[in-house]
Amino acid sequence: MLLALLAQAKDAGATAKNDSGLLSSTLMLVVILFVLLLGLFLVVIFFSFIRLWIQSLLTGAKISILDLVGMKLRNVDYGMIVRQKIALVQAGVDISTGDLEAHYLARGNVPKTATAVIAAHKAGMDLRWKTAAAIDLAGRDILKAVQTSVNPMVIDCPDPTKGQPTLDGVCHNGIQLRAKARVTVRTKLERLVGGATEETIIARVGEGIVKAIGMAKDHREVLANPNLISQVVLTNSLDSQTAFEIVSIDVVEIFVGDNIGAKLQADQAAADLRVAQANAEQRRAAAVAREQEMRALVEENRAKVVLAEAEVPLAISHAFREGKLGVMEYYGLRNMQADTDMRSAIANPGGKNSDRTSVG
Repeated sequence: MLLALLAQAKDAGATAKNDSGLLSSTLMLVVILFVLLLGLFLVVIFFSFIRLWIQSLLTGAKISILDLVGMKLRNVDYGMIVRQKIALVQAGVDISTGDLEAHYLARGNVPKTATAVIAAHKAGMDLRWKTAAAIDLAGRDILKAVQTSVNPMVIDCPDPTKGQPTLDGVCHNGIQLRAKARVTVRTKLERLVGGATEETIIARVGEGIVKAIGMAKDHREVLANPNLISQVVLTNSLDSQTAFEIVSIDVVEIFVGDNIGAKLQADQAAADLRVAQANAEQRRAAAVAREQEMRALVEENRAKVVLAEAEVPLAISHAFREGKLGVMEYYGLRNMQADTDMRSAIANPGGKNSDRTSVG
């Protein structure tokens, strides 16, 4: 029986030894697979970032492998960021990788902004990255602004694309002058955010030119010295609150237009004539109406006379009946009327007959 127990113990020890060997082999296999995957991942990272990391290391950009991995995980174009950082460092601009990455994540144009900062730095202008990034995010073309600041831009005034060929002003003597000007401006980077654009410059310069022409007493003064316009416009500080600084204003063309004063006087005289004609016509109409009224009044008075004369025979008849008038007195009255009619006919042979009604 003792031998049987020893045999069982020996078999159990052999089984446990086999199980522990299997567990250790499985664990070893897992470790080997993890090491292989880690090595493969490191190889992929190495070949993906090693070239950019070496470039940044050799150029002093100081971008580590971990920074590249972080940008990859944040879905940032790390290749572009590395190239722009190298360009900025080589140009002598001190900027952090985080600023470049932040501008990219804000939907900014990192290459154009970096190029603008480098151009400004080379030109000796103080343009910080935050200012350039703010200008770019505001929708302005920062590279064009820097180029305009280095190389001033010429603006036609008025803008030929707007349809108005000249700026028209009238001198004190009533003569119209038509002018064209060219304005040379350069960008003021510190006023680019919130500053007015080219359209404001054109409008202000146009207003200043018209004002300068209007201040001239005689058009010959302006024609003899067009620089008067430029001096008046430049003294008005038309570039305030704008993104530009006016370098110069050149009047390229000026010529005489219409005689506005004479036209206005002629129009005023024509208007006065029409008013006088209207007043005269009113007076004539009033006179005609008055004449018609007087004629009607005359006819009315004539009617009254006829009516009064019609009552004479009635009065004579009444006098006969009452015995106040005799036959001889009646015939004497008729003879007097006949003599009166004869004298009137002799005095006015071609005239009308008397309107007086004869008695009886």
